[in-house]
Amino acid sequence: MPDAATTGPDDDRSVRVERDGGVAIVTIDRPAALNALSASVLEELEQVFLELADATPALRGVLLVGAGGRAFVAGADIRAISALAPAEATQLARRGHRAAAAIEALPVPVIACVDGFALGGGLELALACDLIFATDASSFGQPEVKLGLIPGFGGTVRLPRAVGLARAKELIYSGRRIGIDEAVTAGLVARRFADRDALLAGARETIAGIAVNSPTAVGLAKRVLVAATGQPTDVATELEIAGFEDAFRTDDMREGVAAFLEKREPHFGGA
Repeated sequence: MPDAATTGPDDDRSVRVERDGGVAIVTIDRPAALNALSASVLEELEQVFLELADATPALRGVLLVGAGGRAFVAGADIRAISALAPAEATQLARRGHRAAAAIEALPVPVIACVDGFALGGGLELALACDLIFATDASSFGQPEVKLGLIPGFGGTVRLPRAVGLARAKELIYSGRRIGIDEAVTAGLVARRFADRDALLAGARETIAGIAVNSPTAVGLAKRVLVAATGQPTDVATELEIAGFEDAFRTDDMREGVAAFLEKREPHFGGA
């Protein structure tokens, strides 16, 4: 995929992509709507991440951000969903799950950079990422029950994995919003920052630290983590063993071991 991104500043799409070396910055750009997730935005997100998959191994990481400074994503577009029939709601949910699946399938780390609200579908989108980094001004919640709904883009599946079943039940049943302190304590947020500039700098630094490692090994580790999480132990261990075996088929494994034995820095080619 060319460095000029899937979307540009002069088009009317809601998802922008910029490339800076091995890092892609994916921005949900609907600040007037607090970056709410409509069907079209979810479709754009899915397409963007499918296209980014074609950019590996040159791509080493992705930052997912929301424009405007008030919200990462405030949730689904309530006005748009208010008139949906049940069958149409099913299709919207499937769009949300496809977008999340495209993020999880990308064989490089994706960091959700949360600055402001990450509510409902916004939290679900962040949970599909590998890591959530957030500013002190951020807040999180699954408030769907307050609208007579339940999470529809993966919240009942991924939130328990992130914070444990008991805490996830309490958050989903109550619909309450939590701040940065509780989000860090719960294990939802991996790192916190004072403001947006520090957040983006810290996320880039993290990607740079990951990028010195074998991209093939990182991709394999992500594949196993996504597939094994929530599985019974016997199933999860077999998935890990299969991934471990696959690593032995790679040039990166041979280079990494050789570099260690020769006491030099490895030169990974991503194969």
